[in-house]
Amino acid sequence: MSEKKTHEDQKYIVGLLQNNSSIIQSIYNRFAPKVINYIKQNSGSTEQAQDVIQDTLITIYNQASKKELRLTCPFDAYFFLLCKRKWLNELKKPNKKQVTINEEVLYKDDDAQELAFETHLFGEKQALFTEMFSKLGTACKDLLNAAFKIKSMEAVAKSLGITYAYARKKKSLCIAKLTKLVQESPKFNQLNN
Repeated sequence: MSEKKTHEDQKYIVGLLQNNSSIIQSIYNRFAPKVINYIKQNSGSTEQAQDVIQDTLITIYNQASKKELRLTCPFDAYFFLLCKRKWLNELKKPNKKQVTINEEVLYKDDDAQELAFETHLFGEKQALFTEMFSKLGTACKDLLNAAFKIKSMEAVAKSLGITYAYARKKKSLCIAKLTKLVQESPKFNQLNN
């Protein structure tokens, strides 16, 4: 059995260890919006999501510094999975049914398989999204990328030199087109079964 290759996203782990502000900012810009959206859709607030993100980054830093964490999957999948688990633990706290995730568990074989499966599935869904996103026209890609980075549609419209009304309508059309591309892909049904 061959050893898994270190993923190119190891740069995020190294950046955290070196307290590299541009890497840390890149993590927040690229990966935090997805976590914030997930938490807000699951009984949380933006502030709670930011706390989970901060806590997760500290956990990753601690694992990396103490255990020489070697990333073998995309950082996005790993980070999202850890944030999701931390949030689920937070949701269980008020009911006194908290399930504490022992960070050491991630290194045991039985749990590592589960983590690898979840991480792999998440990575496959991300790859499908990226593949279908690349099939969109330039105008849609530019608009959606701006919308992912900039929360205000007024600011998005201004940055692209278009009207606010057009930006909103075009964003809706682009999201509909992307959704259709993803759902019509044969891979979509495989990943959901």
